[in-house]
Amino acid sequence: MIRIVRGLESFDGRASFSTWAYRIATNTALDELRKRNRRPQLHRVDRDDEPGTVTEPTDTLAHRRIDGVVDRIAIDEAIADLPADYRVAVVLRDVADLDYDEIAEVLGVPVGTVKSRIARGRARLVRQLGNQDPSDRRPTDAP
Repeated sequence: MIRIVRGLESFDGRASFSTWAYRIATNTALDELRKRNRRPQLHRVDRDDEPGTVTEPTDTLAHRRIDGVVDRIAIDEAIADLPADYRVAVVLRDVADLDYDEIAEVLGVPVGTVKSRIARGRARLVRQLGNQDPSDRRPTDAP
């Protein structure tokens, strides 16, 4: 948002404001991803539970919440593993809810390229998320 506000003077009206703003947001996000890839990653160390500690949640909806978090983490990791061209197109379509024409304008590519990137990105996501071991998930209360 800061970059959009700072860049308002450079908005010339050739594209719609939302397209211009999405382009700034996309570029900013890509810059951040490049920075993160250059930084060393810190890894979490798991500790064994202390004897006698309660590990099961007492909240009756906790299993659903945990599954939702686990699903969200898996989706985020799968999206992060997509090539940048596919990732940007899929996020602009499925998260930002832009239509194909808007995405094409934001990315500066033909609509057909946008459609193929989204289709290929979604296919990779299905393969990645479909290969997960179901035993890693907690059972849900839902049928």
